Amino acid sequence: MKWIKRIALGLVAVIVLLVAVVFGVSESRMRRTYDVATVSPLNVTKDPAQIARGEHLATAVAKCTDCHTADLGGKVFIEPGPMGTVSASNLTAGKGGILARYTDAQLETAIRHGVRTDGRGLVIMPSDEYQYLGDADVAAIIAYLRTIPPVDRELPKTKLGPIGRGLVTFGAPLIPAARIDHGKPPASRASVPPVGPTREYGEYLVSVGGCRGCHGPDLAGAPGHAPGEPASANITPAGPMGRWSEADFTRVLRTGTRPDGSKLLDFMPWRSMARHTDDELHAIWLYLKTVPPVQSAARS
Repeated sequence: MKWIKRIALGLVAVIVLLVAVVFGVSESRMRRTYDVATVSPLNVTKDPAQIARGEHLATAVAKCTDCHTADLGGKVFIEPGPMGTVSASNLTAGKGGILARYTDAQLETAIRHGVRTDGRGLVIMPSDEYQYLGDADVAAIIAYLRTIPPVDRELPKTKLGPIGRGLVTFGAPLIPAARIDHGKPPASRASVPPVGPTREYGEYLVSVGGCRGCHGPDLAGAPGHAPGEPASANITPAGPMGRWSEADFTRVLRTGTRPDGSKLLDFMPWRSMARHTDDELHAIWLYLKTVPPVQSAARS
């Protein structure tokens, strides 16, 4: 009995120590602040063409509406539980919204760097991809945000629970600001290809549209970011999609239905992808056909 008690006490001590380590490490990482280098002001003109471009980027390319809802009033992205509570912010100027409190420069910092006005990193903000957005496209998104109707929607603050803190402690990519070089912009940002049905523009759309964030840096598929989130597909030529025609590819993204009749999971933002123009989908197709084929077990 004495040995059983000693083992039990030892296990309790280990658990208490582990909890303390997880809390301490996660708290340090969540409280970390980031210094973002000053950049030249964006040319936010708010002319009709810029606003229209921003709307297309926000709804189709960057897919802001997938998390922040169609009216950009935000929602509870992850419901309260062991993971914690994660809210996608109200991006409007309504009650509970952030727009009136953010300058254009602060919006650019949040979009490209995943950094809040207090210098801390945003949680589950895909700035890993948005850092590659060109100046004109970021300016267009901001111009569009400045024109959307205010939405009165107050949301609970994001607060990670034990599982969320554990994921942060052990390296899950929940705080993208920790992986971004805030002092030096990506070289590719300075050479954004012109809009058009080209392989180069397709690569840009894949880079800023979150494809690598889900499908992995090599696009060969990756595990889900959080408990319950399925693994993503291998979308290189070595995956099942490599056997599709361009017509198949376009039909899948327009309808959410694969050539074999099966449906894409809702984790795949095909409804936003469906808003791409024909030229944009053709550009993405051209790029995906040229990426190196990688063998993996990921399903299409």
